[in-house]
Amino acid sequence: METTAEYCCAFCGEISSTFVDLSGGYTQSYVEDCQVCCRPNVLYVRIDEDTLEIAIDTDFQE
Repeated sequence: METTAEYCCAFCGEISSTFVDLSGGYTQSYVEDCQVCCRPNVLYVRIDEDTLEIAIDTDFQE
């Protein structure tokens, strides 16, 4: 099952939306380019097992 969540770009600070695949586990990480500045962000996704609330932290892609 997929849902969307927002994250803040580690480079430009803009808020973007991304698809999160809930079947991928409660902790995930992957690289996604910012929809505004096109620079690569590492997204660290955490999903609460009970509420399915999604939290995303970002970092620079080195």
